[in-house]
Amino acid sequence: MAVILPAVAALPANPHYARLGGEAALLRLVERFYALMEQLPQARTIRAMHAADLSQARQHLFMFLSGWLGGPALYQARFGSPRLRQSHMKFAIDGAARDAWMACMTQALEEQVEDAELRAQIRAAFFKTADFLCNQ
Repeated sequence: MAVILPAVAALPANPHYARLGGEAALLRLVERFYALMEQLPQARTIRAMHAADLSQARQHLFMFLSGWLGGPALYQARFGSPRLRQSHMKFAIDGAARDAWMACMTQALEEQVEDAELRAQIRAAFFKTADFLCNQ
């Protein structure tokens, strides 16, 4: 006997990547984020958690955000599941570190994303994720 399931509408794909402007816009956002991490005094603690050369961090963040925002799943294709919490456990991430990361990303979003609604949506999603990574 066949089981007939009710039709369920598919969830819409995450539209943020396309609304952001795709690859070029995401690259600009990531570049600005890391420039701010170098510049903002409140980001010293999180900057110290990174290698002196930020190229790999830039590449990994770009690849991760591509899929996270609804674009190509570049990180997953190359490295598999990002396991964010597990990969960040080696760092002492408290509320101050979360807030410093968010300060850099919030300013980068303000400077790079014209659409206020999109900025707010992405910022809220970033905060949830950054808060989830707190381990102190």
